[in-house]
Amino acid sequence: MSKVNALVLRAAGVNCNEETAYALTLGGADCVEQLHVNRLIEKPDALDRFNFLVVPGGFSYGDDISAGRILAKQLELHLGDALRRFVSAGKLVLGICNGFQVLVKAGLLPGLPPMPAGPTAGGNGQATAGANALLTITANDRGRFEDRWVHLTPASRRNVFLPAGGPPIYLPIAHGEGKLAVRDAAVLTALQENDLVAVRYASADGSAAGGVFPLNPNGAVDDIAGLCDPTGQIFGLMPHPERHSIPTQHPQWTRRGLKPADGLAVFTNGVQFLRRS
Repeated sequence: MSKVNALVLRAAGVNCNEETAYALTLGGADCVEQLHVNRLIEKPDALDRFNFLVVPGGFSYGDDISAGRILAKQLELHLGDALRRFVSAGKLVLGICNGFQVLVKAGLLPGLPPMPAGPTAGGNGQATAGANALLTITANDRGRFEDRWVHLTPASRRNVFLPAGGPPIYLPIAHGEGKLAVRDAAVLTALQENDLVAVRYASADGSAAGGVFPLNPNGAVDDIAGLCDPTGQIFGLMPHPERHSIPTQHPQWTRRGLKPADGLAVFTNGVQFLRRS
């Protein structure tokens, strides 16, 4: 079986790297390292030592300009070739919260083919931003930071981390810019038809959130909480699986007992996929 070597990317303002590294270890990774993006920029070939890259949550570079934009630009300008080589080799990339924002704004998600030019406003009235002209992640509808637990339903058959058909999962969110907004209705249709909607906000029984707060905590179009690329090997989501990687992190663990932690499946499934590769 393949050995799983995971890299947790650090940058100024990232603050979920330790929990993410711990979750990867719990998920069965053989080796987990943390590396600052500046060190990787100095030696891009260092990425070749790993087969699981995670961009963790936090507030990279203080979310100046917009959430995740500066780190995304570093990846795009300085590590583009190394990342393309990494992905083409069948390796895994996971972006959590700020990391999801980074993957979207660096153009790594959703990986749709080129589409005809359209208006600058999304189907939900939000303008796009950054290198990704099709969609972005922008300010929550309520204009405030949301820190709560949400239910999610896995929605994509492509996604190797959380394939469709599984039960609803329960994870915490903590973000002020978590609303996924698309350029226009054609982009949303392309996401749906290409099976790139990885997870959606939902009610406890798995039924659709329908855009209703707080089931959908930010107003994301189509209740989208996360996306994958066409290979299913790049996955980004706003909720934090590393913050529910052990049973006692569940807010009702004393009543429900020490049941398996929902978020751990993201890391376990990724590790198992690589072992089978």
